[in-house]
Amino acid sequence: MKVTVRVKSSSKKGVFVQTGLGGDLLVHVREPAIDGKANRAVIELLSDYYDVPKTRIEIVRGLTNPIKVIKIDQAS
Repeated sequence: MKVTVRVKSSSKKGVFVQTGLGGDLLVHVREPAIDGKANRAVIELLSDYYDVPKTRIEIVRGLTNPIKVIKIDQAS
């Protein structure tokens, strides 16, 4: 499955996932968008959200952009 995610890094609101109107996700993480810290936090948060191991989540597009396409392998 592929999902489009909008990342809010350095969030003061906390760490959480919101579902948008079109099925896209809005992800808030506390880590700054420096040296891939926010990307790692997003993968960790989505791992918990979808209940899959972090190794099954991959950022396909948008490594340096707040809008990302993420592939999640939910196969057992």
